[in-house]
Parts: sequence; structure tokens; C-alpha cells
Amino acid sequence: MAKITYIEFGGTEHAVEVEPGQTLMQGARDNNIPGIAADCGGACICGTCHVYVAPAWRARLATRTEIETATIEFASDVQPHSRLACQIKITEDLDGLIVNLPESQ
Repeated sequence: MAKITYIEFGGTEHAVEVEPGQTLMQGARDNNIPGIAADCGGACICGTCHVYVAPAWRARLATRTEIETATIEFASDVQPHSRLACQIKITEDLDGLIVNLPESQ
């Protein structure tokens, strides 16, 4: 299991265990993390699982695919460290990952 910390826009932290092989979005959904709508269920077509990846973790993630880059353009307040949680596959190497949630999806 990997411990993942999701931080809501207002600062509330949710540290949960996520099974390797799941996506960051599935971990949020399965643990009832507020702020990740995941309307498309992980198909990378809606952008409602937008997160900001903490700087120390960016290099450990695979780069954005073309479809993720195209989809994230429709999210609110996109930053250089924005990612879609449905596109981040959890591995043991991501134990301790911290992501922040935008004000709205």
C-alpha cells in the first residue's frame, strides 16, 4: 500500500492508503475524498479529477500523455504542476505522495 495525502483547497488533509495498481483518482473515490468529482470514471475525458502534484513528486511521475494534456486544458486554474488523477497509476515508489486539490473542478 502507498500512503497518499490529498489536501483540499481549504487545507484539510486526508492521508489514506491506496493499493498499488489503482489510480490516484480511484484512491480518492474509494476513500471519499471531497473535491475530486471524477465524472467520467477515469476515462480522461472530463478533467474533474484535476490535482496539483507537489514539486518534490513531479519527477517521479510519468509525463502527461497527449490526451491528458488536451483534457486538462478544460480544467479550472491549470498550473504547470497540474495533472489528472485518473492518469497517475499508484506504485510503491509513490508512497508519501502529496497532491493538492484546486478550488473547484
